[in-house]
Amino acid sequence: MITGLVHLHNLLRWIIIILLLWNIVRHLTAATQPFGKKDKKLGLWAMIAAHITLVLGLGQYFFGNFGIKLLQEYGSEAMKMPGVRFWVVEHLAGMVLAILLITVARGIFRKANLSDAAKHRRALVLYGIALLLILVSVPWPWRESISRPLFPGMTA
Repeated sequence: MITGLVHLHNLLRWIIIILLLWNIVRHLTAATQPFGKKDKKLGLWAMIAAHITLVLGLGQYFFGNFGIKLLQEYGSEAMKMPGVRFWVVEHLAGMVLAILLITVARGIFRKANLSDAAKHRRALVLYGIALLLILVSVPWPWRESISRPLFPGMTA
């Protein structure tokens, strides 16, 4: 079961990346247009995908082999080992921060005192930073000791 959840978590990263890119392009091209339903829906889909991925990731952190088990096994030595430190601290912290930014960006439309251009600009910046954090915090296949395949179920 854990393997299936890891694969789903892995697959959802692509959905989040695509939705973030879509949001970024939308806010770049719609800077002079009203902040409307399309912007709200795109933000909502990105937020939903991110939160589902977060729940799956937290389940893996607390019940899987990467996270609490590594911390219990290595204790304070975990911080001295780059691969272990990534799973115990860096991946979780980077992703939680990115999901927080996605959630805040989604709520931009509620700011009544901002112009539509300012809303688009703020959403663009928040989604851009979130995307950057996600790209840095993903265990890409070319990263030694922490690699995961590009697509679920495939070997690196």
